[in-house]
Amino acid sequence: MDRQGRKLLEAFDGLGTAQGEPLALGALGDAAQWRPVAEELIGRGWLRRTEAADTFVRTEDGRLAIAEPLDVTLYTRPGCHLCEEAKAQMAPLLRWAGARLREVNIDADLALRERYNADVPVIFLGARKVAKHRVDLPQFRRQLEAGRREKS
Repeated sequence: MDRQGRKLLEAFDGLGTAQGEPLALGALGDAAQWRPVAEELIGRGWLRRTEAADTFVRTEDGRLAIAEPLDVTLYTRPGCHLCEEAKAQMAPLLRWAGARLREVNIDADLALRERYNADVPVIFLGARKVAKHRVDLPQFRRQLEAGRREKS
């Protein structure tokens, strides 16, 4: 991904927009300068247009595209006992590695519900899927160790 594409995807975090909240290109300066970048990211499925002109929403795939090596994403849904079990099992390893956990409710996003409906929990480390249904703790620890080395 080029520098401008990354900067646009990161702007959704840096400008204080909540997950799923739209961002107007004008917030980054000259909207015309950012349009081609936004179009490329739409083509990759990392941004989605809104009804307002020059305003976009970052998709979950767009968030994962810029995830750091120790960003852990847990795709879950309310009432999922396997999800709660996975979260509890991972917690000590996440603290040990200094990893950040982000829980995403798949039922709040139609695309995620269609993608992961029968597979929760699904766990990503950075932009890579590392587990579904159950966590292999020794393997997850090795993956976190690799993420720590990559980050440093």
